[in-house]
Amino acid sequence: MIAKRVIAFDIGDKRIGVAVSDPFNEYAMPCETYFRTRSFETDVRAIAKIAADKGVGVIVCGLPVFTDGTESEQTEKTRRFIAALEKATELPIVIEDERFTTAEAKETQMLGGVKQSRRKQTVDSIAASFILESYLKKQKNYEKEKLMKEQISTEEYEDELERIIELEDEDGNVEKYLHIGTIEYRSEWYCFFQKAEPETEEEEDEVVMFRLVGEGDDKRLETLDDEQLMDEVFAEFCHQYEDFENSEEAMQLE
Repeated sequence: MIAKRVIAFDIGDKRIGVAVSDPFNEYAMPCETYFRTRSFETDVRAIAKIAADKGVGVIVCGLPVFTDGTESEQTEKTRRFIAALEKATELPIVIEDERFTTAEAKETQMLGGVKQSRRKQTVDSIAASFILESYLKKQKNYEKEKLMKEQISTEEYEDELERIIELEDEDGNVEKYLHIGTIEYRSEWYCFFQKAEPETEEEEDEVVMFRLVGEGDDKRLETLDDEQLMDEVFAEFCHQYEDFENSEEAMQLE
């Protein structure tokens, strides 16, 4: 599904610049410039109508502040207009920092050879396009970061699934266990597991161990009966575990 387009307004005392995104929200396009009347309410309704006529899904309004980020009288005027616009439309409104956008717009006009007499007619819509470009760029970065996080989470989940095995106890009960490590101790290999779906806090920290015996397809897990050996192997496991994990976490294992 293609998202609705986005519209941006550069709100001034005399003019309001308008810019809209392309149908795929990839870039911003300068649009018309609205010349304000002496009626605040008329101007608000007119801007709300422009947004509605464009069929957009989001409104972005530039907020003027000083270069150090502090607010000015113009900031407060713009906030009042945005607050009134919020009441006049059902569309969500996003506020975007508009520092330097007017200067960038004027520079763009100069580089483009726009005559001095025509600059007032387009400078505000160009400034609005810079405001919109800033918003679209942030949205793209947000989507990329979100996708990367989801991808990592999926990889971690799939990795964890591969580490889950089913073990059967002496009574024939089958439970799922998560493989948390394998170590070598005195030329033999030992595997360690925790319950994949613990029901109590004690089970969350409980570790079970087996000796890994056999070769190739004949490998199997063997229980340990020697308590002294179990203590030695577990101590070695905790020692190695602490090299990779938080030591307090290792101390909680039983």
